[in-house]
Amino acid sequence: MTSRRGVPAHHPGGITLRTMSRIELTVDVKADVASTWGVLADVGHHDRWMEDAVSIRFEGSRRSGEGTIFFAATRVGPFRTTDRMVVTEWVDEQRMAVRHEGAVTGTGVFSLEPRDGGGTVRWSEQLEFPWWFGGPPAQVLARPFLMWVWRRNLSNLARLVDAGPAV
Repeated sequence: MTSRRGVPAHHPGGITLRTMSRIELTVDVKADVASTWGVLADVGHHDRWMEDAVSIRFEGSRRSGEGTIFFAATRVGPFRTTDRMVVTEWVDEQRMAVRHEGAVTGTGVFSLEPRDGGGTVRWSEQLEFPWWFGGPPAQVLARPFLMWVWRRNLSNLARLVDAGPAV
């Protein structure tokens, strides 16, 4: 079903509220790019450092690379959702991009930039909330909280990669 303008209708009446909320954060890590990428590329264990990730379940046998599909159950405060995620880009030790397909839609990108003494991890998300999550007004209100959660996630990632491999 689409609205008169050919835009997918997201609720009765065909009214579509489309405003993306873009968040971009970085963290510097002491670990080398290969070690940091090893943790980022291990999608099935992102819940080790993402506090909002409850669980990750894969569709099919693929666990890495472009075309990997997984379901991420997330919890942010009282809100819970399980979204289908599709890896749309994968460049080893450089970049991983995903498309969010579910209640929350949009895109996410992890990029890794080498620097003297380690690297910088850049996390960018561009998300759209459904009308029944509050739509654009909720996106504006949620932005500071999501930034706080994702900053904590990046700090957790830095601690994990800087600690080195588990023995």
